[in-house]
Amino acid sequence: MTDPRGPATSLKELLDWLKSRPSPPTAGTAGAGSGSHIAAVYFENVSGIKLQYVPYRGTAPALNDLIAGQIDLIVDQTSNSINQIRAGTIRAYAITDDKRLRSAPDIPTAEEAGLKGFNMTLWSGMWVPKGTPKEIVTKLNAAAVEALNDPGVRKQLESQGLEMTPKDQLTPEALGTRQKAEIAKWWPMIKAANIKVD
Repeated sequence: MTDPRGPATSLKELLDWLKSRPSPPTAGTAGAGSGSHIAAVYFENVSGIKLQYVPYRGTAPALNDLIAGQIDLIVDQTSNSINQIRAGTIRAYAITDDKRLRSAPDIPTAEEAGLKGFNMTLWSGMWVPKGTPKEIVTKLNAAAVEALNDPGVRKQLESQGLEMTPKDQLTPEALGTRQKAEIAKWWPMIKAANIKVD
């Protein structure tokens, strides 16, 4: 995402503009180890474009500086920025998911926009202490799935640009499998970039 007054109107134009700069473009993050920081490191790895990170204490001040033209871009989750995108105060170039969002169907995926291999989604899960009895885990999971399938809850989450996990993946076993796969994907990159949370 960038300030809409910038020279790029597509992801390809943005990549060309970022590559042409004499010094590394500035990328706002919500702080060390945040989703926006890791996404920007991933963007560097996939695009080959070196960024200069500007850490903030959260996304809101980073977005304020993006809107003001103080930084060049942010690679961040849609739920943080969808209102500014809709208002036209920032420009979104691509979604890093493998499919377009129902709440923002006009924004292409990174693959569609020409940046192959740039796929990342932020997700949430619920954990309980190790050793929690299985019947309690099952009961908590059933309550969470019921809440997530409430039409009002779904509508609210989707309006914020959040996509729901398919119902068959809303199990403790599926969450454990996903967590292990995500650790295997992201941990080597986090270590290579020497990302440490303050």
